[in-house]
Amino acid sequence: MHPMLNTAIKAARRAGAIINRASLDLERLNVARKGPKDYVTEVDRAAEEAIIDILRTAYPEHAFLGEESGRHGASEPEFQWIIDPLDGTTNFIHGFQHYAVSIALMHRGLASHAVIYDPTRNEMFTASRGSGAFLNDRRVRVSSCLRYHDALLASHIPQSTALPAHSPFVPMLADCAAARRSGSTVLDLAWVACGRLDGFCGVGLKPWDMAAGSLLVLEAGGLVADFQGEQGWLESGNVLAAGTKVFAQMMAHLQA
Repeated sequence: MHPMLNTAIKAARRAGAIINRASLDLERLNVARKGPKDYVTEVDRAAEEAIIDILRTAYPEHAFLGEESGRHGASEPEFQWIIDPLDGTTNFIHGFQHYAVSIALMHRGLASHAVIYDPTRNEMFTASRGSGAFLNDRRVRVSSCLRYHDALLASHIPQSTALPAHSPFVPMLADCAAARRSGSTVLDLAWVACGRLDGFCGVGLKPWDMAAGSLLVLEAGGLVADFQGEQGWLESGNVLAAGTKVFAQMMAHLQA
């Protein structure tokens, strides 16, 4: 295993320990709003600080982009760590145990190593470019689902009741077997990588939502693209991820 990936795993486990301790006494949490339906707690901040401390100690020349603390270091760095210390904060503060830590290392703008850690289930998803995707050291692959009406999707898009009738998302979600809104994009992508979900569609996401999960999906044999089938998803925040057959059918719905 690459030393940088090992360091990221260590950082993710440190953050996971902070999250697990806090989950035992949720009533004492200080919760603030960053925006409508967007929450942050001292746990998010403490977890991110712990991650950055470990990574910066090992790689002081690297840059960082964290959900809570923003950008640190050079504006166009050779190496940049993209961090979401607690994806699924709303789930966390309600005691709904579906959230995760996400860490990705970008090398010249391309994800080279990825870690997603689910501290509740003690599941560690890892990937390095060209080396495959793993769950707790067991190699994983995207699902082999062939028929779209059998596919289980996850989504991060406006609620279906708010979508206009002509929206391409309406038939896309209606034609699959079922669609889920889990509240944790990074876990959605990790679950696509290991075959628990057949596909994912996200709108208006941030780099820390997608960077690690996208590499996991790619290394697990899946496809990742924006709604035009291009690689601009990190900039646009609009992304599809799935196995090849389901991906093609999701794309067809959006380009119809």
